[in-house]
Order: sequence, then structure tokens, then C-alpha cells
Amino acid sequence: MSSLEVVATGPRALVQDMGRPGLARLGVGRSGAADRASHALAQRIVGNTEEAAGIEVTLGGLKLRANGPMLIAVTGAPVPMTVAGRQHSTGELVHLRDGDELALGMCGSGLRAYLAVRGGIDVSPELGSRSTDTLSGLGPTPLAAGDVLPVGEMTQALPALDAVSLPALPASPVELRIAPGPRLDWIESRAALSGQTWQVSSRSDRIGVRLEGEAVSRHPDMRSRELQSEGVVRGSIQVPAGGEPVLFLADHPVTGGYPVAAVVLDADVDRAAQVRPGDAVRLVWVEAR
Repeated sequence: MSSLEVVATGPRALVQDMGRPGLARLGVGRSGAADRASHALAQRIVGNTEEAAGIEVTLGGLKLRANGPMLIAVTGAPVPMTVAGRQHSTGELVHLRDGDELALGMCGSGLRAYLAVRGGIDVSPELGSRSTDTLSGLGPTPLAAGDVLPVGEMTQALPALDAVSLPALPASPVELRIAPGPRLDWIESRAALSGQTWQVSSRSDRIGVRLEGEAVSRHPDMRSRELQSEGVVRGSIQVPAGGEPVLFLADHPVTGGYPVAAVVLDADVDRAAQVRPGDAVRLVWVEAR
């Protein structure tokens, strides 16, 4: 069986697929790729189904050695890429020969790149998924130098394209469309969220994007009240007591005790997964759809 040996990981590299849907009632979050569209596109380029497992690379710096010939593709945040010293592009179907070393540089914009290999990363699944959930600890541990990742057998048709054009990442400030959350009445006003430009905190991670700016105050009628924990979804914007919103991403908890004042439209959540510390974010109200 072919495999990929991890030579270096960069800041963080995780095995991810499309996650563990349908288990929230058991207290298990979905997890999976933070930028689902980029993960799915990488899998399609190499001829896998979207459910195949790949590698989510934070900021870049991943180096892998191929044990056996294989096909790979990289999508998401644009990163410089070389194979055995030869330059390649993101979105390109790349052939690795036995012993070739793949190296990803650091991305100049965006946060997460996605590497797919034809046949998928074939580590053992937990609860039906190969995703690493950084909150619960389910799934494979974060990749480390020396790890050897088995590559699955491929029975699907060979890819029809040698390269695809990747969608451009949004320019700063990144606009995210939001709809009213179930606890909108707990904050002072809608303008408290949309009336300023937020900055992405360095404390952000796969659990959530923390936004820094002028604190969002509680509505006067709610300042002495406590909220019981209730279910939350990916894209929820929770407003803790300190007033700085948290936008939940892939590894969010299944319940939360702070008011969810708004929810990012699902179509924009992948965009939120690509913002990096220091980026500017604008929240724009729309009707739910």
C-alpha cells in the first residue's frame, strides 16, 4: 500500500474529512474540514468522493515524502508548492513518484490549505469519520514529523482535468452575511454587531473565530439574567459576558451558555474559516434564507 511520510508539519496539520454529522444528540460535534468547499474541491480534482480524508494545513509549511507513486492536489489558501524541487500550483493535479518530497511554503493570504491524495488518507475512523476534532479529542492526533499516513485504494474513474482555477479569497475587510440568532434580543442592538469593523484575534482556532472591537453590551432587560445552555450550530455568533463575539467553526461545542445573537449564513462559513489573526471582518445583516 502507498503512504505519505510526514517530514514537517508547519504550525499545524490535521487529517480531516467531512466530519461526523448527526451525533449532536450524543454530545459529539460534527468537526470536519473548516473550509468545506476547499476540501471538497481538492478531493474532486484527484477523483475522490468529497467524503475522503485529506490534510488541513494551517498557514503552510507541510512537507511529505511519497512512498509509492500517487496523485495529489492542493486547494484553499494559496501556498507555494514544490515537488522534488519543481514548482507547481495550487489547483493542479500533481503526480508524485516514489520518493518525491512535496513541500508547501507559507500562504500570503488566507489561513488553511487542503491537500488531497487519490484514494484518500486511510487512517482508522472514529464514529464514522477520520476527522481530528480538536475540542473533543476524537480522531487522529495532530500530525507530527515521522508519521506515516496510509493511502487508500482507488476504484473511481481517473480525473478528467489536470488543473482548475481556484476561487479568489475575499479582500480585507472580509464581509460575512449574518441572520438574526435566537437570542438577538439579549444584545443592545443589531448595530452593535454590524456597526463596526472587527479584528480577528490571535486566540482564534478551529473552535471559533474570536472578534476584537468595541464590546457588545447586553440589553438592559437582560443584564441580570442567566441563560441555560442550549444547542449551537456552525456559524453561530455567541456573545460572552465580556462582549467580544465568537463565531463558531468546525470544532464548536454542541451547546453553549451565552446568547447566540446572530448566525453567519452557511454559504459564508467557509469564508470565515480562511480569516487569519489581524484580518478585518465586517458583519452584514440579511434576511435568513
